[in-house]
Amino acid sequence: MRYKIFILLMFSYITGFTQNGKQLFLQQPGVVSYTYRNFFEKDVPITLDMIKTAGFTDIEFSSLFGKTAAELRVLIDARGIKCSSYGVSYDDLINKTDEVAQNAKTLGAHYVRVAGIPHKGNFTLADAQKAIDDFNRVGKVLKDQYGLEFIYHNHGFEFQPYQDGTLYDYLVKQTDPHYVSFELDILWAFFPEQDPAALLNKYGSRYKALHLKDLKNDVQGNLSGSTEQNNDVALGTGQINIRAVLIAAQKAGVKHYYLEDESKNVLVQVPQSLAYLKSLKR
Repeated sequence: MRYKIFILLMFSYITGFTQNGKQLFLQQPGVVSYTYRNFFEKDVPITLDMIKTAGFTDIEFSSLFGKTAAELRVLIDARGIKCSSYGVSYDDLINKTDEVAQNAKTLGAHYVRVAGIPHKGNFTLADAQKAIDDFNRVGKVLKDQYGLEFIYHNHGFEFQPYQDGTLYDYLVKQTDPHYVSFELDILWAFFPEQDPAALLNKYGSRYKALHLKDLKNDVQGNLSGSTEQNNDVALGTGQINIRAVLIAAQKAGVKHYYLEDESKNVLVQVPQSLAYLKSLKR
């Protein structure tokens, strides 16, 4: 029954998406596999059917969900879905670089993404410097040997104050733009009291991808990089100025927009988020 409701909601969204020529956001977003993790863990083919029914044709995989990359490629190809980004752990990026690259190539991805940097307690300059060295080194391998692009996805803890900015600023400025790019998770920028639109304006073309999310009203942020997953709410119903973010992202030339919802309410909230994007006017 829940699947039927989801499909009906998605049909309503898809049939109306391109009718208004004055829409602000004309691009159909992609989706992060983590949004549907609880479904993927039970049945990968059925979950991919759900994603296709929702109108998604671009996916960022955060896991292989017990399949090989080759098996997943067959399943997405059969549904006309493309994998543009492949997310892996920091440890795998550093210690299994060749395996990661081969999986990304098999999936058809252009980007290899990491969403976090190992650290104990508060994120420090030493943590940032190690990541910079690792990212520059591995990013070069991925690009020069495999034709892949490395992107780092912020997770909130990186915004510790440093000099006249933050350690996140230091990460961006000290990584080689030829080998290291970024994916802005707007919730994990907003949560530590940063302005995601301002970051997009500041660093422009360093951003290749965006995670579209919203934060529940009245939730107080911090630098922990962690919050209750049901604090993710449908776009336009929380604290983040999504319209301002999209204007800045389009100006920055962001290539991929991925809807991510970490909550347990995705069957309701994903259609709401897509409808909100459709409603935005220039």
